[in-house]
Amino acid sequence: MAIGLSMVFGILRLINFAHGDLIMVGSYTMLLLMANGMPFPLACAGGIAASTIAGLLMERFAYRPLRGAPDVTMLLTSFAVTIFLENLAIILFKATSRAFPAPAILNTVFSFGNLQIASLNIISIGTTAILLVLLTLFVTKTDIGISMRAASQDLIAARLMGIHVNRVIAAAFAIGSFLAGIVGIFWSAKVGKIDPLMGFGPVLKAFVASVIGGLGSIPSAVIGGYILGSLEILLQGLLPSHLVPFRDAFVFLILICLLLFKPNGLLGKTEKEKI
Repeated sequence: MAIGLSMVFGILRLINFAHGDLIMVGSYTMLLLMANGMPFPLACAGGIAASTIAGLLMERFAYRPLRGAPDVTMLLTSFAVTIFLENLAIILFKATSRAFPAPAILNTVFSFGNLQIASLNIISIGTTAILLVLLTLFVTKTDIGISMRAASQDLIAARLMGIHVNRVIAAAFAIGSFLAGIVGIFWSAKVGKIDPLMGFGPVLKAFVASVIGGLGSIPSAVIGGYILGSLEILLQGLLPSHLVPFRDAFVFLILICLLLFKPNGLLGKTEKEKI
C-alpha cells in the first residue's frame, strides 16, 4: 500500500487517499466470483484485475482532467473519489460486513517449539519480497520504468524530453492498483470479513509508513512500512494492557516527534520551492 501511494506521489505530488478503496473493490470482486463458484486462485486474479482497472479509471476520469491544478484541488478530489466509491459499495452491497471465505492454506499455523507463525504471514512476506524484486527490475531495466523515474524527478522536463507522460502516470496507477489488489487478498484473509469502509485503515497506515520513510520513493516506503510494523509490535509488548487499545495514538505521537526533526522523513530530500 505504501509503495502505491509513494509511486503516485513521486510523479504527481498527489496523496491519493482513494487508493485504499481499491482494496475494497478487489475484495468484493473476489467475494462475488467465489459466490458464483469460481476457485479461489481465479477469484484472486479477478480481484486484482478489478483493482487495477478501477485504479486506471480513477486516474483517467478523476485526476487527469485536473492535472496542473493546485495540489489542494487534487487532494480534495481524492477524498471525493473515496466518498463516491464507498457510498457506491454501500448501495450495492449494504453497509454490513460480510465474511470472507479464505482457504485453509491461509489460516494454518506452524509451530516451531514455542514459536508460532501463521501461514498467511509467511506467504505475504514471501510475496512481498518477490514483488519488490520484480518492481525494482521494472523501474531500473525497462523503458517505462526509467521514464517513471525521470517523471518523478521533473514532470515538465520529462515531457519536454519526449516522454509520454500520460502513459507513465497510467503505468504508476496501474502498478499501485495491482499491488492494492494483492493487499486486498491478504487483508481480507487476515481480518476474515470485508465491508465498504475496509480501505480506510490500510491507506492510513500506508500514508504513515510513507511519511516515516519519506514520500516519493519505493525504498522509503518499504523502510517506513517495516519501521511502522516494528513500532506497533514493540508498543504491543511494552505498553500496559489498559493502554494497548491506544497503540495507534502512540504511533502517531512518535510520527509527530520524528517530523519535528526530519520533516521530509528518514530518507526524504528537501526540495527547493519552484517559482
